[in-house]
Amino acid sequence: MHELELASRQLGRMRAMNRYYHGRFFADVRTITLLVIGLFAAGWAIAPELFLLIPVVALLGANQTAFDASYLIFSRHYSAVLEREINAAMRRKVLVGSEMEDRYLFRLGARKIVVAGLGEDFTWFGWMTLLYTAIGIGAFGAGLALGWPALVDAGAVWTGFYVGALTTLTVASVVVGWWWFVTGAGERRLADVTDTRFGRPMTPTPTVAGGRRVRPRP
Repeated sequence: MHELELASRQLGRMRAMNRYYHGRFFADVRTITLLVIGLFAAGWAIAPELFLLIPVVALLGANQTAFDASYLIFSRHYSAVLEREINAAMRRKVLVGSEMEDRYLFRLGARKIVVAGLGEDFTWFGWMTLLYTAIGIGAFGAGLALGWPALVDAGAVWTGFYVGALTTLTVASVVVGWWWFVTGAGERRLADVTDTRFGRPMTPTPTVAGGRRVRPRP
């Protein structure tokens, strides 16, 4: 099979993956939102103990949507490399989708909170990501506050278990998420592979990824 045809097929595969995880991300956001709203209603109408499920659902939702975003970042990295190689083979810039996504959605290789770019890289996509994050944090705190009296009534053993488990999982999620996304550890792993296989950095403009200066694409 001709290399250009193979690259084109791989690009189609990555674009399909990109579309799927965009849809998966927002589907998970809707599902978690409906679950949280339902638990708030059930806590008031049925039993206050149900409020204690809200922090758990919010935490799982945050991890799940970040998981979706990690695959979105993966597909975008590979798509960007494939577009660059196809353009180079054709000796003209026919494919510009990755460059448009960098400018309009979020920039690959830049410091960001999952897919929310910071500073001049901030976009509406980033705003929506931070908005969902803020709502999730608010729901987490409100559910814990509303369910706290019922938790205390359950006794010290259950209170200690619930608080200890929730705190451990929350801290672990924040630490691992910060390492993987904000410091750029995950994207550096992708860049290490593409730089080695294709011989050039794929980041379109000079930026700092996890404290390391990334060279501009030639």
